[in-house]
Amino acid sequence: MRFSYIASTLLLAAALFLSGCYHATVVTDAEPSAQTIERPWASSFIAGLVPPSTVETAQQCPNGVARVETRLSFLNMVATALTFNLYSPMSITVTCAAGGSASLDADAVEEVTVEAGADEDATQAAFQEAIQQSRDRQAPVDVRFTP
Repeated sequence: MRFSYIASTLLLAAALFLSGCYHATVVTDAEPSAQTIERPWASSFIAGLVPPSTVETAQQCPNGVARVETRLSFLNMVATALTFNLYSPMSITVTCAAGGSASLDADAVEEVTVEAGADEDATQAAFQEAIQQSRDRQAPVDVRFTP
């Protein structure tokens, strides 16, 4: 009886100390800024089968998101263990993108126009011209249809 108690205790201790922490990171090509949004107790349920609510970033990150990191802190894991995986919180950190990294100067963009009522051949010629200009300049070219 005593051996079974010691073995169970050791097995439980090994499971607790040898279990890894969940950590996932999504990185975009955007340059990160110092602005972050932290949700240390994002509530999920049934071992994560019911995910936490969406972190709304549009107001705080007007230039988009550079990085999203989700992890289980030690206290998140304690809460999960105490509720037998019914309540399974996680920490979410969103790093906003720095401003101006993907913007184009509207005055620097070339433009090819297609007149109203142009036939298919004229439209295709305009697109071919825009493609050629874009290749030559290594920059975007707008195709505008005039009314």
